[in-house]
Amino acid sequence: MEPNDVIKARLMDAHDLERMLQRMARQIVELMDPDDPGGEQFALIGMQTRGVYVAQRLQNMIRKIDRISLPLGILDATMYRDDFRKRLKQPVVKETRIPFDVTERNLVLVDDVLYTGRTVRAAMDALLDMGRPACIRLLTVVDRGLRELPIRADIVGRTVPTIAGEEIRVRLRETDSMEGVWLVERRIDERQS
Repeated sequence: MEPNDVIKARLMDAHDLERMLQRMARQIVELMDPDDPGGEQFALIGMQTRGVYVAQRLQNMIRKIDRISLPLGILDATMYRDDFRKRLKQPVVKETRIPFDVTERNLVLVDDVLYTGRTVRAAMDALLDMGRPACIRLLTVVDRGLRELPIRADIVGRTVPTIAGEEIRVRLRETDSMEGVWLVERRIDERQS
């Protein structure tokens, strides 16, 4: 967790998260066209940072469930955000690597938390600059509500309504020293005010 986080609830442990991702992998397979048994017209796009690891896990699960090997792309939409100049003085841009043509492909955009919708809008803009997908679906581990844009997820692991001051922390073993999902309250350090 972050130093100023106060844990309000642990929403999922590692086992819960794994079970939820298994369910979501099956939902992705159900979206595939029966006339495309190998999933050639489907691809996963993981959004930096934790969305990439969630997408990798889903790709592995789908390979084990149905022996379908979906292509995987990595996307950083930082430069497409409408607020990146306001939020960061020097934005940290991470890798974007999509080793396939997105045109006419059914894409599943994968992120860890859906909140305002601004990151998803930026990701869609980035993808549309690369081509014209047949469709873009959104998968998110947690939808915390309070949208600023009319964006919704097609596949949601869990919906957790939040209030001002609350945040959702998804932690994964690939990037963090812990695994699970927490509801936290972000406290402002009085010395920083």
